[in-house]
Amino acid sequence: MSVIHPSKFILASFLSSKPISAPPKFSCFCTPHASLLHKSYPCSCSHHVSSFPRRTHVVVSSKSPEAEELPTQEDEWLDKLPDKNKPLYSHSLPCIEAWLSSLGFQQSREDRAVWLVERSDWHAQLSLDITDLYIRYLKSGPGNLERDVERRFSYALSRQDIENAILGGP
Repeated sequence: MSVIHPSKFILASFLSSKPISAPPKFSCFCTPHASLLHKSYPCSCSHHVSSFPRRTHVVVSSKSPEAEELPTQEDEWLDKLPDKNKPLYSHSLPCIEAWLSSLGFQQSREDRAVWLVERSDWHAQLSLDITDLYIRYLKSGPGNLERDVERRFSYALSRQDIENAILGGP
């Protein structure tokens, strides 16, 4: 999820003769019917008091759709990756997760230590164990495997060596 800095927005005020002097808190979504929501969802904005005129705040982006997107959290972890010749044990877990995502692996929803990948010529399941990394090439995927093929790699191996071995297939 990208984060957009408030300075990239233009604020407009409608139904009020006074311009907005300060940006509203972004946790509040002010509407002409905000007082109806006020009972269910308390709001810390001062303009919900009945003595204030009702306002509608419209947030309009000043950036064009073609503008460059902000880096994602995954991109930040990829930037922090140690050298590819360093052992995998010297990588943080978020760096390893970002690396696996960049290789096309998808994290399992049932088990966060399990990652799945579907290549055109093979499917595999990768498991991050306490002491080793396991990859199981699945016979149910494309290719002519008679049975699942499992390989184990020590975290003492370099990220480059593990990547080459994994992407080499069964």
